[in-house]
Amino acid sequence: MGKIKLLYNFVYKTNKYIKELVFPFSKRGRQIKKYKDIHLNKRCFIIGNGPSLTSGDLDKLSNEITFAFNRVYYIFNRTTWRPTYYCSEDNKTIFRSKEEINSIKVEHKFFPVNFPWDYKIHFTNANYYLFKFGNKNIEPQFSRDIVKGIYWGNTVAYTAIQIAVYMGVKEIYLLGVDHNFSKMLNDKGEIIIDKTAKDYFTEEYNTDKDDLYIPNVEVSTRAFKVAKKYADKNNIKIYNATRGGKLEVFERVDFDKLFLENERVTI
Repeated sequence: MGKIKLLYNFVYKTNKYIKELVFPFSKRGRQIKKYKDIHLNKRCFIIGNGPSLTSGDLDKLSNEITFAFNRVYYIFNRTTWRPTYYCSEDNKTIFRSKEEINSIKVEHKFFPVNFPWDYKIHFTNANYYLFKFGNKNIEPQFSRDIVKGIYWGNTVAYTAIQIAVYMGVKEIYLLGVDHNFSKMLNDKGEIIIDKTAKDYFTEEYNTDKDDLYIPNVEVSTRAFKVAKKYADKNNIKIYNATRGGKLEVFERVDFDKLFLENERVTI
């Protein structure tokens, strides 16, 4: 039985290696290429699902380039805003919410290619990318070419930053990225409880939270620091427009001032 398992693992890994090698030349790889520099020198907003997120803020983003994630659809009944791009990569979230995710009316969606490859899960309007994992205890890499892969950073916001940069965006604003949860892991594997913290913009969002992954914000922080280093070296600006929260990697800006008199504000 052990030999059969070893043979199965060898065949699986070999097939995966070959598929990843040819991915950039495949139909899915070529589909990713069409996004290169389509928003050259523009700005975008990356929307987290933290408790600070409000429908009023989203209403202001109707004419902006926006990225949103996971179960953001729980706020759709409060706003006419819809994201330009939707991303999801968490296995447990997708397994539990794939019907809802599939029904989201967004023209461009991004998912790791292992969902159709390994689980036979397919989505409408989907773009699939290679997801590259690394050592969670060190800083991840930052993708210069998302056709060749996107690097895991323990937060889908890091994935969206890599996609936005590939699209040519030069100003990135984070909103609703509170970077704080009621239950978190640290690098030592210890569970940290904060009874004063809310996890998301609605309690409905994670009624199944005991069955989902416990976030490690220390890993996410390292990823955000890598994003900042890359941005600083490549004339890209990343700002934190979140109302409050605990993410201090990026320079903070006042979200409301970005829309004064409906004019762009230079920071």
